[in-house]
Amino acid sequence: MTLEKATLPVPQFDRITLKDLKKQIKAAIQKGQTFLNELQEVAVDPEQQLLVLNKIDHLENDLNESWGILSHLNAVMNNPETREVYQSLLPILSEYYTQLGQHKVLYQTYQNIADHPIFQTLSAARQSATRLALRDFKLSGVALEGDEQKRYAEISARLSQLSSDFSNHVLDATQAFSKPLDEEQLKGLPQSSIELLKQLGQARDIEQPVATLDIPSYMAVMTYADDRTLREELYKAYTTRASDQSDHPEFDNTETMVEILSLRQEMAKLLGFNNFAEYSLASKMAPDVQTVDQFLVDLAKHAKAPALQEIGELKQIAAQDGVTDLQPWDTAYYSEKLKQQQFNLSQEDLKPYFPAPKIIQGLFSVVNRLYGINIVEREAPVWHPDAHYFELEDQGQVIGGFYFDLYARSGKRGGAWMSGFRSRMQTENGLQKPICYMVCNFTPPVGDQPALLTHDELVTIFHEFGHGLHHMLTEVDNISVAGTHGVAWDAVELPSQFMEFWTWDKESLDALSEHIETKKVLSAELLKALLDARFFQSGMHTLRQIEFALFDLTIHKLTPALNAAQIQDTLDDIRTRFSVAPTTTYNRFQNSFSHIFAGGYAAGYYSYKWAEVLASDAFDRFENEGVFNTKTGAEFRKAILAVGGKDAALDAFINFRGREPKIDALLRHQGWTNSTKSA
Repeated sequence: MTLEKATLPVPQFDRITLKDLKKQIKAAIQKGQTFLNELQEVAVDPEQQLLVLNKIDHLENDLNESWGILSHLNAVMNNPETREVYQSLLPILSEYYTQLGQHKVLYQTYQNIADHPIFQTLSAARQSATRLALRDFKLSGVALEGDEQKRYAEISARLSQLSSDFSNHVLDATQAFSKPLDEEQLKGLPQSSIELLKQLGQARDIEQPVATLDIPSYMAVMTYADDRTLREELYKAYTTRASDQSDHPEFDNTETMVEILSLRQEMAKLLGFNNFAEYSLASKMAPDVQTVDQFLVDLAKHAKAPALQEIGELKQIAAQDGVTDLQPWDTAYYSEKLKQQQFNLSQEDLKPYFPAPKIIQGLFSVVNRLYGINIVEREAPVWHPDAHYFELEDQGQVIGGFYFDLYARSGKRGGAWMSGFRSRMQTENGLQKPICYMVCNFTPPVGDQPALLTHDELVTIFHEFGHGLHHMLTEVDNISVAGTHGVAWDAVELPSQFMEFWTWDKESLDALSEHIETKKVLSAELLKALLDARFFQSGMHTLRQIEFALFDLTIHKLTPALNAAQIQDTLDDIRTRFSVAPTTTYNRFQNSFSHIFAGGYAAGYYSYKWAEVLASDAFDRFENEGVFNTKTGAEFRKAILAVGGKDAALDAFINFRGREPKIDALLRHQGWTNSTKSA
């Protein structure tokens, strides 16, 4: 099939060199620094002040583009050369953003605009961008002087380096483990998983199937391998990654984690906060730390009874096999057996119905029905043959573009994410249209078959596409508040979690499924089993997320900053209070908790649950008015997806729902329908 060429200007990945990228990034930083150095006094004329704000937007846009490409390549094609260039630029990037955030003349320019009558004549986006900039100046230490200002800069630079180190250690520790398997160890694994492990062996020039710690391989063994000793070995390797308990202590993140916490607390104190959790929440939707803590504890109360019942069922089915001491390496294995027993459902039975090309086609069809958007694949240079480029068309006009890079491979960071490459904004050359990357780590194609996905992977691609739509369907032209920019972090998961609901809808599943051989949609029996199993272990899953969120919040609110033993004690205490699932003394989950130590979720991991309330309540309106109601879809697009950070998150939600959010729909969507407590 011959594709038309991309209509939007896209990166020339076939020609990009690390040398050129480094040069571009340095030039963009230098340009910004020169501008800041020459900005010695606030212009008198407000029109001139607005030109300064406009210039800052353009400088940010230029830097975002070149740094965004390098950052992306460092995540999806990590190698020593890319990593070296990335690491070498972190100090000067941090120095520039510190200079930007503490530039008193620039701060005063924003403040003067905000105080001037001209402010009321500006667009809502510019007004919001100005208010958010003033808040961020304060959070960046613009009021600091002398030694304190210097110390803030040192902390910022060191934290960016430590976050990168943390991420690299997790990737290196994950890739350091591989285990060739014999025939006996493969017992219980479905043929598709065995073929995947063989493929992993071939990639390493090993004749045997090989188990790794990449999620598709790891989960295949943990879910299906009858060999309990093998499951325990992989569990230990996975949960001790990047720790002193691992076989590779050279990647130990313990000291990195301790230093990160210490520096975050010091930074928060410098800025006048009691702790880093307070600092983090200063830019979020939730009003304060206590509210978040109480929200999580209350949600845990709803989940506890279902979770206790679920763990009891798991222990019962394990006991039928003679396993009377259920261990963490048994939970996925017996959960799969229990699901088959209770619902006659296996992920393996579902996979032939979910070939990746059909899922992508079905996803695009769902988006078209909801928002009237057409999605077309276009020819564009890519960084790896797995990657593909697409463009969004609205009434014949291209409005944005995105890349899919969906499969796990060596040198690729684990997990799934959306990152913006280019944001919507007005430039000297006209309207710049948004482009983003959407990255997953699904089971890759095996042999000559297309990739066959689990339903969990289907949920993940819808989740990331929700983020992508948020980035691409923005109608805001100011880069600071376009797409996901300027959106409160605990509301940014609303569009992504909202999209997940269509993976549980019969009409959607008809569009998303096609058996690899028979070409039939999901059978009535399998569909019923899938929908019946929707709430399977929802109590345990919720408590697990609450455990992570409370751990994150607690280690960032306790002062002084915790040492390694105290971090472990905090996690152990939270597990004692909230978890029903077994764990081990050697589990070092925190050492690979990249969301909070190498991502943007520090003292913000609760955002997933907070936004889930919003997403459930938003979808409740669709349930009442029609899951594919185009009018409701248009209103969601207009009120939530289009506004970016122009409207405050709560205002945007109220504009769509007509009231403040309630927790009722979330409790119902978890299967806890006998509870009607309102938030």
